[in-house]
Parts: sequence; C-alpha cells; structure tokens
Amino acid sequence: MLSKIPIKSPADIELMRQACQATADILDAVGDIIKPGVRTEDINSFVHQMTLELGASPSPLNYKGFPKSVCTSINDVVCHGVPSPFVVLKEGDIINVDVTSFKSGFHGDSSRMYFVGGKEACSKEAVELVETTHHCLHIGIKEVAPGKRIGDIGAAIQDYIKEQGKGYGVVREYTGHGIGREFHEPPQVVHVGRRGSGEIMRPGMTFTIEPMINAGTRETDLSKIDGWTVRTKDGSLSAQWEHTVLVTEKGCEILTASKRFPAI
Repeated sequence: MLSKIPIKSPADIELMRQACQATADILDAVGDIIKPGVRTEDINSFVHQMTLELGASPSPLNYKGFPKSVCTSINDVVCHGVPSPFVVLKEGDIINVDVTSFKSGFHGDSSRMYFVGGKEACSKEAVELVETTHHCLHIGIKEVAPGKRIGDIGAAIQDYIKEQGKGYGVVREYTGHGIGREFHEPPQVVHVGRRGSGEIMRPGMTFTIEPMINAGTRETDLSKIDGWTVRTKDGSLSAQWEHTVLVTEKGCEILTASKRFPAI
C-alpha cells in the first residue's frame, strides 16, 4: 500500500525553509513584547504585521473560520486560544504562542512557551511543566530518522512522561501533523503510542511535533463559546512546544529552528 504522506523535492524543501524561517523569526521577536499588561490582541497585531513584513501571510487567519492570525494559549488553555482585547497577561502567567506562516507556497508551523514577567515570576509547578514539555519536544525529534516509524515519536514522549512520575497527562485529541503546501497533511503525529507502529519515515517527509502536556489529567474541554479554545478539564496548567521537522537521508532537520536562540 502506497503512503499518502507527501514527499518534498529538494526545490520544495528550499522553499519550505523560507516559510519556516519566517515563523522562527516571528517567535524570536514576539518574546520581546510578552510582559504583564499586554493584551493577547496586541500579540495578534504584532504577529500579523511582522508576517506581512516578511513577505508571508498568517496561515491561521480564516482557516476553517479561525478569526485571528495566531493562537495565544495561557495557563490552563491547551491550544487554539483566540487572541482578545479583553485578555491581559499577568505576572506569573505562562503562554504558548503558536505561529504558522505561509510563504513561497508552503507553510511553516512552530510554537513556544513564554514566562510572563520572567521565569522567576512563575511558580515552580509552571516552570517544571514548561521545561518538561520542551524536553518532550526534543525527545520526539530525536526519534525522527529514515526507516523508523511515526509511532516511535509518541512512544518516546509517553515513556519519558511516565518515567518522571509527576502525574502529568499527555493530550491525545490534538496532535502533530504533516505540513507543506497544505497547512495540515498526513501523517497525524500523536504524542503517545507504541514503538514500531505507524508509517515508515522517509526522506522528504515534513511534519510537526507539538506535545501538549497537562499538569493534571490528559482530559480537555473545547469551548462552547468560541468553538476553538481548548482547556484542561481539571483546570490544571498546560504547556506546548512545537517544531516543523524534515526527515533527511541521515536523520532530521528542524526547519523552524531559531537562529537567535539556538537551543529553541
């Protein structure tokens, strides 16, 4: 049975790098404005304007009706938080900013966590969750190589969280995904799983890895008000980190890697 996962040509990959670099540059810059008193609508305006200045367009805007150019998810919001002029950042908040840029015919998707007021302003629980989730992202990325299976990514993340013994929940309803000419393509990249399951990774495949880890249970609730915002069911904190990656002949390339902050 033939795989439905698109394989990008060298020319495709070069163009895709442009979209991914735009996304990384935006996430580098937006961190400078995240501070107490800033509205999530201000973040949306900043991301929208910078995206246009970089010769790109914001992929989330009007995607399946999403009304904004970026997702801003604070504290117990797992993902898809809708920017608002009425939501103001407070010292000690943690926030995920999820940016996807469309440029040169391709999408580049990445998200990062930020500590509002600095790490020292946030609770020990929040800092540990954010740092553990960041580690989960890189554990998943280390599993990316030709000949391995998509399920190996989620299995590695799931095993790591279990080993920590902190009672964290790994979100299952919202996953990583293939990306390229389309915002969402095959495969689905679930952040739990069984080694040796899923399709075989092949050079030229591009997809996101974006673990969402809850400080409490893995259960989530979708807002009945806006139809987008996803929160933890038990009100616990949630964190997410995301990169777009490319399967190479020898392993993996992080397409949305930051030049300003190499560790991100």
